[in-house]
Amino acid sequence: MIKRWGAPLSILVAGLAAAAYVQVGQGKRSGFPAPDFTLPDLSGRVYRLSDFRGKVVFLNVWATWCPPCRMEMPSMETLYRRLKGRDFVMLAVSQDEDGSASVQPYVEQAGLTFPVLVDPKGVVSRQFGVTGYPETFVIDRQGRVIEHTIGPENWETEQSYRYFVRLLQSDAGASQARADQPTTGG
Repeated sequence: MIKRWGAPLSILVAGLAAAAYVQVGQGKRSGFPAPDFTLPDLSGRVYRLSDFRGKVVFLNVWATWCPPCRMEMPSMETLYRRLKGRDFVMLAVSQDEDGSASVQPYVEQAGLTFPVLVDPKGVVSRQFGVTGYPETFVIDRQGRVIEHTIGPENWETEQSYRYFVRLLQSDAGASQARADQPTTGG
């Protein structure tokens, strides 16, 4: 029986490894202009990414059905609260197909206070080349993606906080901070 399944199992393992390699190979993209988008939040207020030019933007693409996405949300909230009131914007763009119907209860239960936008058609995922959830893009004051993180991160670490503080203190919002990336994984 083992011999009978050996070849198909090997092919399956090789295929999964190739898919992981492709996803990682496509990851960590940065240095490109952030594509503009316009999306509503849970209360219907419309946000346009280009309106935040001159600020540092933390853009997270996620879904409520994604356990790693839900896992990183509390640390995002902590980072948001620490940086609130500065030239820092955090946007979480939900890719849930049913929109606010599933997002609103989760946001309330989790006590999230940063803007959560709904994108049931997956426009942002396509524009930014998202390969899985969650993915985070850090956009500098000039509207360029300077960091791209694939997978969940613990955003409440001192290292992440210092990265964003340096980014906010730099004129370009990019030069000094790039030397000290916010995460080690991703």
